[in-house]
Amino acid sequence: MFDRIVLASNNAGKLKEFSALFAPLGIKLVPQGELGVPECPEPHLTFVENALEKARHASRVTGLPALADDSGICVDALGGAPGVLSARFAGEPKSDARNNALLVEKLKDEANRRAWYTCVLVLVRHPDDPHPIVADGVWMGEVQDSPAGEGGFGYDPYFYLPERGCTAAELDAAEKNRVSHRGQALAALIARLKALA
Repeated sequence: MFDRIVLASNNAGKLKEFSALFAPLGIKLVPQGELGVPECPEPHLTFVENALEKARHASRVTGLPALADDSGICVDALGGAPGVLSARFAGEPKSDARNNALLVEKLKDEANRRAWYTCVLVLVRHPDDPHPIVADGVWMGEVQDSPAGEGGFGYDPYFYLPERGCTAAELDAAEKNRVSHRGQALAALIARLKALA
């Protein structure tokens, strides 16, 4: 199929996580920064549209197949917000601390704390691929008022998992990668790739 894919991200954590899962397939992931790909705008209202935009952009610049993800947290009481704006919920510059403070503030009078992380992955074989491979994952939880745990990033210290009795930040990295929204989406994508091979 292909042996090299450009990852439409410069996030070292994502590169490490994704590379480990693609290695058994004989596929090497190359971060877009190494290939001179500039950041892509994310103007859309949905995760899938933004992921597709980023994948097509990276493929167009490099001529390689490209993988992109778009992910974030959606909160029931906020109509699904922050959603695609999760990384910039409290504005620029990006700040996990300010994003979490704003989220807790907005939920201070809400009894409904239901929330979910969403991840959409899009793989295009070339920039104009009419049939991109799309996979997604959803991780259900609740938003709590106080942080707990040192692991993870973003909203993880506030993302409580009732069935585990801890936050996402309290899980060890291997367990989080297995059960998270991103882990679920990656497993689905790998299964699709194996089926097409």
